[in-house]
Amino acid sequence: MKNKVFKLKSDYKPDGDQPKAISQLLEGLEKGMKKQTLLGATGTGKTFTIANVIEEWNKPTLVIAHNKTLAAQLAQEFREFFPDAAVHYFVSYYDYYQPEAYMPVTDTYIEKDAQINKEIDRLRHATTQSLLSRPDVIIVASVSCIYGLGSPEEYEKVNLKLEIGSKIGRTDLMRRLLGVHFERTNADLNPGTFRSIGDRVEVMPISETFVYQIEFLNSKISKILRVDPVSAHVLKEETGIFLFPAKHFITDKEMVASAVKNIKLELTQQLKKFDKEGKLLESERIKRRTNYDLAMIKEVGYCNGIENYSRHFSGKKEGEAPDTLLSYFKNDFLTIIDESHVTLPQLGGMYAGDASRKKTLVDFGFRLPSAKDNRPLKYDEFEKRIGDVIYVSATPGEQERSLSNQIVEQIIRPTGLIDPEIL
Repeated sequence: MKNKVFKLKSDYKPDGDQPKAISQLLEGLEKGMKKQTLLGATGTGKTFTIANVIEEWNKPTLVIAHNKTLAAQLAQEFREFFPDAAVHYFVSYYDYYQPEAYMPVTDTYIEKDAQINKEIDRLRHATTQSLLSRPDVIIVASVSCIYGLGSPEEYEKVNLKLEIGSKIGRTDLMRRLLGVHFERTNADLNPGTFRSIGDRVEVMPISETFVYQIEFLNSKISKILRVDPVSAHVLKEETGIFLFPAKHFITDKEMVASAVKNIKLELTQQLKKFDKEGKLLESERIKRRTNYDLAMIKEVGYCNGIENYSRHFSGKKEGEAPDTLLSYFKNDFLTIIDESHVTLPQLGGMYAGDASRKKTLVDFGFRLPSAKDNRPLKYDEFEKRIGDVIYVSATPGEQERSLSNQIVEQIIRPTGLIDPEIL
């Protein structure tokens, strides 16, 4: 087996039914069982059992929970078990989200409205950057992991590698930072921003809360310091750093030009369809909306609802699955589906609800048909993108039971405590 990258640290040792469950799950993985279920009674330490499996199986791991609160709790537990590993929390970054919708019965159009949580956005970037740069990664995610995310190839391709002695001037560096969606500021730094002070540039990576001070001499980088932004204390002197883009959705100029061309072509086809069907209102509506969006994209590179054109910007074919968090897992990885009796129906139901809403928007001329490809994964697409799976539940449903190659029971608690007798 390759060198161990996960090192579990705990004051406790497996006890009760845990040693048997750990052994059976690992044996199942070694035998090539793609799907297993850990049927663990409440209070039997299922998370500790899974932590032991992760340590021994020694592969990047995705843990999927059915809500943000449970995901946060699991992330904290895994951080305690694996203090040296990259344990990350990946959930939807919306504090509030009202999707775009149209209700034909009342002729009511509802515009998209959302409020983004910047701290969760930072954590999402930390997640993807660790997946692209480290082997010891555990990601605890909600069903947000099956929703569209930018291409990992484009995201990784445009990262900035800066080293002591690199031939780059202060102005050139600022231009390159702007090119990967960092914002310039003269105020306090936040993740994804930079400022210029004298002969140095200070930049806060999108995934961190510290600042890099990059100093220049004769159009070369002379010093790179990692600094605490509050105390200004130097944390570390670096010889080289990587700065990933401040946004997940990265598209080069050639792809933008191609996308604009394809959007215009799709608009022409949709107008012909509406005109043929005698839908004059819908035809005028989609023409105005799309032409306005195209004008905004050409002028500022962005428009409200640009995600509805994601298929054209990513170069994917009609109906092709979008890139998601799963695309950032480079090699074989382990998937844990926690509280599977609740999480699996969630994973299976996301696509249908989204597709119904998008179909109405397209039929009534609010969006082009390509908007349907800005979507979560279908369940069969999700299954194709994950490897070995362990379902974890005290009450596994029929789906897990029928899919699993084996069901491992964990009933006896490591504490020795039993449920009170019911008379």
